Amino acid sequence: MKNNKNKRDNFFLPSPPWQSPDLSSGNGGGGDDSSALSSIIESGSITVRKGDHLIHCLTVIGQIEGHYILPAQNKTTKYEHVIPQLVAIEESDEVDGLIMILNTVGGDIEAGLAIAELVSGMTTPTVSLVLGGGHSIGVPLAVSTDKSFITPSATMTIHPVRMNGLVLGVPQTLSYFEQMQERIVRFVSDNSGISPDRFREMMLATGELVMDVGTVLSGEAAVNEGLIDSMGSLSDALNCLYEMIENNTENLVDKSENNTPKG
Repeated sequence: MKNNKNKRDNFFLPSPPWQSPDLSSGNGGGGDDSSALSSIIESGSITVRKGDHLIHCLTVIGQIEGHYILPAQNKTTKYEHVIPQLVAIEESDEVDGLIMILNTVGGDIEAGLAIAELVSGMTTPTVSLVLGGGHSIGVPLAVSTDKSFITPSATMTIHPVRMNGLVLGVPQTLSYFEQMQERIVRFVSDNSGISPDRFREMMLATGELVMDVGTVLSGEAAVNEGLIDSMGSLSDALNCLYEMIENNTENLVDKSENNTPKG
């Protein structure tokens, strides 16, 4: 369903994306572009209105930064920035939906899973779009939304859990790795159409990656495997989100009418 509303209805919301939007000013389409640009630079996100719908766009790029600060030259997504945004979106009465754009090489497993768990537990309609790559912990993030899309040129890399730095060569370490890996397998299988056994098989495949184990999936292969819901572009993801918002609004109206006391 194409959304044919006039593009002049679009405007950038001047409030920071981690705060609930303030629409009391009623200034129509005359938003503050400089404030919107600042929001993009500082947090990689923006809140925009189209017609009657207000949606938040969250970008997950580079490496997912966890408890340790990565070098300055690395492009990072900081989970301490993302988590408050997600809470604000879920609690906001004005934001109708969330679109998450992914182009990530992975990163901190626990930070990535924390973000993915928050997204999967949201009642606000959510859509993800994988551009370029959704590798490693980016896979759970991609499938955490209500509906997931991937472009034909994008890829997703599935591989076992790995750790940098000092590792103790004891059975407990291997057990810890296995438990963490199972958390990822369980989350991905619960939030997508792929089975746990098939995901493990691709995770531990040999012969595809040089000096590593795992599987690289093209956009089409990711859809065929049931990992991602659909192939599509930005317009497809947005149209799907608007349709979900409309359905959600209709359901809320129906529930409100059914709960109205009869005189």
